[in-house]
Amino acid sequence: MTIRHILLLTDLSPESLRPAAPVTELATKLGARVTLMTVVQDVRIAPHGAPLAPKISAPDVDREVKHAKLALDEQRATLSGITVETAVIRGDAVPESVVDYAEQHDVDLIALSTHGRTGFRHLALGSVAESIIRHATVPVVTFPRVTKKH
Repeated sequence: MTIRHILLLTDLSPESLRPAAPVTELATKLGARVTLMTVVQDVRIAPHGAPLAPKISAPDVDREVKHAKLALDEQRATLSGITVETAVIRGDAVPESVVDYAEQHDVDLIALSTHGRTGFRHLALGSVAESIIRHATVPVVTFPRVTKKH
């Protein structure tokens, strides 16, 4: 298996950068390029009072995309020693957006952290990582949340 392009996912939280150091090391050893990517959810809905009209985005989505680009640039600065491209994409469902991006941009490996939700929170919120693993056509490596053992 040849790895030339690694997709490093972030939700812009500090915890989502847990894979940054290992991905940087792997990319350096393999000569792979890295794309740091986030997805801004864009759930399109029909305008109020016009159910047959074309669906539109929420009014603040463009502002969220601008914020995400700035935050992604800050996170990119923490990845030293390699050239990192950034991508902010809009999509109604994060897992499907990630899988589509990976297929369209010749990604060989997807890396992401998990948030470690369990029980009802996992059931209610689902798991982005789990869905990406189920639907991706390339290998996915996850970095679990580290908890202190008592």
